[in-house]
Amino acid sequence: MYSRRPTPGFGKPQAAAAPAAAAAKPLKRPTQARAVFTVQAIYDAFVRIWRRDGWAGVSTRAVALETGVSVGTLYDYFPNKAALLSGYVRHCMEQLLKAVEEQAVAPAGLSAEQRLRALIRLACGVNTPELPWFDAGMLAMESDIAEGKHHRRVHEELLAAWTRVFEACTDLPRKPSPAAIQAMHLSVWGGRRYGLLLGLNEAEAAAWADEMAQLCLLRIRAE
Repeated sequence: MYSRRPTPGFGKPQAAAAPAAAAAKPLKRPTQARAVFTVQAIYDAFVRIWRRDGWAGVSTRAVALETGVSVGTLYDYFPNKAALLSGYVRHCMEQLLKAVEEQAVAPAGLSAEQRLRALIRLACGVNTPELPWFDAGMLAMESDIAEGKHHRRVHEELLAAWTRVFEACTDLPRKPSPAAIQAMHLSVWGGRRYGLLLGLNEAEAAAWADEMAQLCLLRIRAE
């Protein structure tokens, strides 16, 4: 998903390097069931090592050993640990979008409030054992693997998911405007990312997520 380039903002500027950009991208996506299983096992091992030893403890060899696959098999998908992190971040986004579709869009008979609360719980990452683990350290490394176009792509995917949720809300007399939906999405997603960097504990994060749900509900009721 991601490749490297210098980004403006906090931190020291980094020189652009085409070889590094290429190296920070997964080589291919799994399509067959066995390949999907293998890549999931690689991601699981990556997370175990990250949580135990941090980024410094992650290496392609360590992940291969933890997974129980050969280094060559791992290299079929990830040429280095930056590419592995890039692939894992993309995996997290795909699982989030899948969960929103399954829990907030597809179910029949849900009220607008139920759909919105399910969406915000997932987007806030609060009480979401069904989603892949993600922490502030991974977020802090995004500048090493992400370009502006990749952030834009994620924004558009999430905004489309929010829009589908509201399209499924058949009990609303009027749907929020596109500008209102985008504002709600950016408020929730931006808050989640900043909350990760702040290190909010579970209680603080839960309280924040509940307040975001209340604010969004007030906004749609104003329509």
